[in-house]
Amino acid sequence: MNAGVIVIASLLVSGTFGFFQHIQIALQIIMKTANRVVSVLSAILLASLLGCAATATQQATGEYVDDAVTTAKVKAAIFDDPTLKSAEINVETFKGVVQLSGFVNSKGDINQAIQVTRAVPGVVSVKNDMRPK
Repeated sequence: MNAGVIVIASLLVSGTFGFFQHIQIALQIIMKTANRVVSVLSAILLASLLGCAATATQQATGEYVDDAVTTAKVKAAIFDDPTLKSAEINVETFKGVVQLSGFVNSKGDINQAIQVTRAVPGVVSVKNDMRPK
């Protein structure tokens, strides 16, 4: 049980204070407790927001999800292209920049993969690290 509640209860039982004084003390205790709770909740909220913030080398949660969706769309587009072998091309995305890597059959396959990737919504730019075999 809260110490403030015990103090109020004992004061009520002893009859040393009037009714309005009891109410005043109870309100003071409630306000102190409420201020502490608000301070703690504010600190938790601030810490959680800072934990989700993006940096130059790390993504925020929303950016990570967006990039995962972009990566999946690019992989699907490459897979759907009959001239490309999707198993040869690795796809990674960071803040909308798609990096293609791997060894492909020809320079034509590199150009086709880049073209297909640029057509995918959400792609900001394409970084080519693919090499012909």
